[in-house]
Amino acid sequence: MQLLNTLYVTLPDAWLRLDNDTLRVEVEREARLRVPLHHLTAVVCFGHTGLSAPLMHRLADEGIALVLLDDNGRFKARLEGAVSGNVLLRQAQFQRVADPAFTLEQARACVAGKVKNTRQVLQRGAREAASEEEAQTLTRRADDLAATLRALPGADNLDALRGLEGEAARQYFSALNLLVRPAQREAFAMDGRTRRPPRDRFNALLSFLYAMWMNDCRSALEAAGLDPQVGFLHALRPGRAALALDLMEEFRPWADRLALTLINRGQIKASDFDLRPGGGVVLQADARKAVVVAFQERKKDEMTHPLLAQTVPLGLVPLVQARLLARALRDDAAPYIPFIHK
Repeated sequence: MQLLNTLYVTLPDAWLRLDNDTLRVEVEREARLRVPLHHLTAVVCFGHTGLSAPLMHRLADEGIALVLLDDNGRFKARLEGAVSGNVLLRQAQFQRVADPAFTLEQARACVAGKVKNTRQVLQRGAREAASEEEAQTLTRRADDLAATLRALPGADNLDALRGLEGEAARQYFSALNLLVRPAQREAFAMDGRTRRPPRDRFNALLSFLYAMWMNDCRSALEAAGLDPQVGFLHALRPGRAALALDLMEEFRPWADRLALTLINRGQIKASDFDLRPGGGVVLQADARKAVVVAFQERKKDEMTHPLLAQTVPLGLVPLVQARLLARALRDDAAPYIPFIHK
């Protein structure tokens, strides 16, 4: 399906090939879709998608990103053409990451954005809780996250900061089951965050949504001229898009909200998942398509950006935040402010 200039390929055993100036999607040698290349900025493939070499060369020539994800949405590979962007901005980025004080402050902003937005999820859940007891539990967990926020300024190194973030995540995920409607809780029970592979349906859905946010954040950073591999909160490792992971932290709660909406409205059901050998859980193909459509629709929602004081579609917020981050790297007087929506 083609949405907002990104082609998401979720069909099992699909084959993508070049057809003159068009990308053609085939299943069992039958054409299912044709998309003119000039309409695309990215192609995202889930699972075992086949691609012709001429198509890959043409995508690279046209500057169209090709992203390969597994069935759960976990990142596998990315093909792109020659690196462009502002070399002076990247130089500033590399200099900043070598500055321990700046690195700590930037990492602190990432954690603060995530914790504030997760706290909003719990506070909203408390207002809509099925019982007073559950409302009180959710309120206590939200208060725990408020305590984490108060502790952040005292974290004087990255390990301490990561420890606070990890504890906040544990508290948050321990309460997330209460935001699922009672009739759905058994099927979507969650015992903390699991991945590689996800061990339950809720985690499988979250992993899939996080992967799409991750791709959007990485693309936003590249569009701003930044190197997505060089981050502040997440440690630098070969093959890890650390800065994209940093930026994604403040958007994870948006994935959580959408997952809850899909479950509570019955748009995603227990039967939409497969159990794999070893205990992993994965979304089925039709369910993946439904989640992609819901994700793209949610990105059209208008949000009031607190810093810009104007409405912006949610899907464009990563681009705005990437540019704010670029400004922070250049200008000491303009610290990075994460996107917080109430």
